Amino acid sequence: MVHQYKNNGYDIVLDVNSGAIHVVDDVTYDVIAQFSEHTKEEIVSALSGKYSPEEIGEAFDEVAELKSEGELFTEDVYEERITDWGKRPVVVKALCLHIAHDCNLACKYCFAEEGEYHGHRALMDYETGRQALDFLIENSGSRKNLEVDFFGGEPLMNFEVVKRLVAYGREQEKKKDKHFRFTLTTNGVLLDDEVMEFANREMDNVVLSIDGRREVHDRMRPFRKGAGSYDLVVPKFQKLAESRNQERYYVRGTYTHYNTDFSEDVLHLADLGFKQISVEPVVAQPTDDYALTEEDLPALFAEYDRLAAEMVKRKREGRAFNFFHFMIDLEGGPCVYKRLSGCGSGTEYLAVTPWGDLYPCHQFVGNEAFLMGNVRDGVTKPDIRDEFKGCNVYAREKCRSCFAKFYCSGGCAANSYNFHGSITGVYELGCELQKKRIECAIMIKAAEAEILEEEGKRDEKK
Repeated sequence: MVHQYKNNGYDIVLDVNSGAIHVVDDVTYDVIAQFSEHTKEEIVSALSGKYSPEEIGEAFDEVAELKSEGELFTEDVYEERITDWGKRPVVVKALCLHIAHDCNLACKYCFAEEGEYHGHRALMDYETGRQALDFLIENSGSRKNLEVDFFGGEPLMNFEVVKRLVAYGREQEKKKDKHFRFTLTTNGVLLDDEVMEFANREMDNVVLSIDGRREVHDRMRPFRKGAGSYDLVVPKFQKLAESRNQERYYVRGTYTHYNTDFSEDVLHLADLGFKQISVEPVVAQPTDDYALTEEDLPALFAEYDRLAAEMVKRKREGRAFNFFHFMIDLEGGPCVYKRLSGCGSGTEYLAVTPWGDLYPCHQFVGNEAFLMGNVRDGVTKPDIRDEFKGCNVYAREKCRSCFAKFYCSGGCAANSYNFHGSITGVYELGCELQKKRIECAIMIKAAEAEILEEEGKRDEKK
């Protein structure tokens, strides 16, 4: 399978199954489009009005060589292997610890219903949290590195328990030969010097919730009485980002139907000094006034193109920043099986409620059909876990022929369920945005390679 597209002046060809990416000239781009179904003579005849026969013939020969070397028009050899991968024994490597089902903001798009998750307000006690960490250790097999995200609601509303659980985790590391990578996700309202000092000492990552420009943020992330939170949290977030040397954190926002010009929000965050940025599309039901619609897609595609071009420009100017959805590893990254099977929700990754119930991930919390067990008794409904083990791109019919399948892993199971009642469906609007982001991300990689080449040539002249 081959995917071709043009973006910001680059002609890009992706060989889906091998992962090979080619930046080509116009004649090669047009030859590739016809290569599979036409002979050399037919292609020369069809393109002779645009290029010389010599140019077309040379391009054809280059494409044929790439095919023989396994870099174009390669076959998919992974479907049978991914079936075997799904039969493997499962170990748990990560927990989303719902330390607080409560929040001091009233974000309008919050899937957690202001932190309550379709239930009641609650804070996790230390004993439940300790049992959760014990469950993770006991079910992690030989895996050494374990991940725990302190999540909410707003986890800083239960900061004392967070501190005690981190201390307990550090004690267990030495006894069990494990290492915890802790993450804190916060809206910033309760962020102060004590929290920052603790986070910088203990947290491998900190996620800071902010949507972008003041008017955008305050519209969707107000306090319960309606006042905006932008002016309170921005200085705190800037201080924390600087205290972590602009590493091991990211600001995380959500864009909606009200700010389809979201690239302005990304650039606003960059201009505030943030170097690690994620602004993601809202997932909402069509009845919500802030929901993205199919009619929004052309504008959103243009925004991603604009953002990608601006990021390349800033890279050349020495003002680069990272945008989470454009970060793509073309050489290393997860193994192909991980890329095909997704985030590990329901298997390697579980969510824990304040009272210790286990769910496949934070977005399923409160849906009793996906209650898998609890931290005391473990997974008592293995059929749910087995269903999630079967989640991969080949279980989703629409993913089979999609060029993005090796990058998106089939998308979010929760979104699939919420829109189609099945964890192996697809959330179509999200798919379209994901495909556009991947195209932009690959273009940026091509531009970065060009920039490195230019810099190398300048160095040679010195």
